[in-house]
Amino acid sequence: MTSDEPIMPPSPIDWTTWQAGMHATLMFIVKEGRILLIEKKRGLGAGKINGPGGKIDPGETALEAVIRETREELLITPLNPRKVGELWFKMSDCPDILCHVYRADAYEGEPTETDEAVPLWHAIDGIPYHRMWQDDRHWMPLLLSETGFHGRFVFEGETMRWMDMRTQVEWK
Repeated sequence: MTSDEPIMPPSPIDWTTWQAGMHATLMFIVKEGRILLIEKKRGLGAGKINGPGGKIDPGETALEAVIRETREELLITPLNPRKVGELWFKMSDCPDILCHVYRADAYEGEPTETDEAVPLWHAIDGIPYHRMWQDDRHWMPLLLSETGFHGRFVFEGETMRWMDMRTQVEWK
């Protein structure tokens, strides 16, 4: 995969004028050859496996939001989170989403089930992609290798219709 080549035909969306209707975050904690995921209990993606995260509140930075959301969903605090990627989603049945993706290698507290999520540790080589959003398998290996990425995706319902992944992106 190179940073300059789309892997699908030209986009059906003009990304130069695209604007997100929702700004959101995702957090992935990677420790000792395992990744902490969640099974979502409610909201967008309920029943799917993902990382903790959610909407950025007004006046909040993406970093503040990802820490808050991880605390709310798992009752833990990620330590030294760093942004690894950004995902842009053109959705058919909900507002378009700009998602900031973070990784941390440590945390405080004990992952605990809440009304929003069930914590699930998985071996890096046993990630349950079959229970995740279709785009995850394209960028999760980049997150794990700490390769900066920018992904753009078009979804019709829960089906991915188009994608473009760029790598070697650095985030502040």
